[in-house]
Amino acid sequence: MSPIDRLTIFTGNANRKLAQDICGYLEIPLGDATVNRFSEGEIHLKINQDVRGRDVFVVQPTAPLPNDHLMELLIMIDALRRASARRITAVIPYFGYARQDRKDQPRVPITAKLVANLITTAGADRVLTIDLHAGQIQGFFDIPLDHLFAINILTQYFILAKLDNIVVVCPDVGGVKMARAYSKRLNAGLAVVDKRRINDSKTEVMNIMGEVKGKNVVLVDDVIATGSSVLEAVGALKQEGAKEIYAAITHAVLSGNAVEKINRSALTKLVISDTISLDSKRKTDKIEVLSVADLLGEAIRRIHNEESVSSLFD
Repeated sequence: MSPIDRLTIFTGNANRKLAQDICGYLEIPLGDATVNRFSEGEIHLKINQDVRGRDVFVVQPTAPLPNDHLMELLIMIDALRRASARRITAVIPYFGYARQDRKDQPRVPITAKLVANLITTAGADRVLTIDLHAGQIQGFFDIPLDHLFAINILTQYFILAKLDNIVVVCPDVGGVKMARAYSKRLNAGLAVVDKRRINDSKTEVMNIMGEVKGKNVVLVDDVIATGSSVLEAVGALKQEGAKEIYAAITHAVLSGNAVEKINRSALTKLVISDTISLDSKRKTDKIEVLSVADLLGEAIRRIHNEESVSSLFD
């Protein structure tokens, strides 16, 4: 049996197409597993093929629906461990429950650490993910974690589009490091939106630090959920005289009426990755989806072959 024959990829119901595309890159079939529900809603899972001694990768982002898909991931890891898989890697393109990564007020949980503990306890030997909401989450795991970035995939879109006179804008001061990386790759200026958070879903723009008048704007962030933060920034940028406004965001949760708000906004195009499955109801001409399947597939190939994956971190 060749080394690649000992590699098997499974997936739950979170993003089956992405798992299939990864398998297409690696030229292997997707693993056979049944993942459905009992009558009362409990998850019923069965691995339908032999995995003894195999190097197994489970592709499963946690949204949407985060609770169901997290449980599918945990149960599948447990089933594979009990079936004597040699090594189990949890491939979590979008790592949910990451926004509570510290105690910033009394009597709140650190859910990112809790989820890390659950994944480890379930039996995962390794984790592979893309664009964590906060880099320090890597330290919450007591097992190896490979942290990839979608920046090269997203910036390539704007390079091929030959968008000129660009300024990269960070929608809040916390993402300046990411925005600086985008501005370097796009050879563009940098600006920051200074905002005040009113609550979990609403923000207020105070001012814009940097020159955006007459420029094409690329807003960059790691996740868009309700869209309020990004679209508040879009409105403020338009008032400051920005021309076309694009957003490059890795994880498109797009909860609630986010898509409707995007369609009504002055945003020219939302460029996202396929870390989260986008159903037909959330597809629109204003959203461009780029695939991370090749990036994840290459990382999986290198991990399986015990090769360095550090060049993929850039």
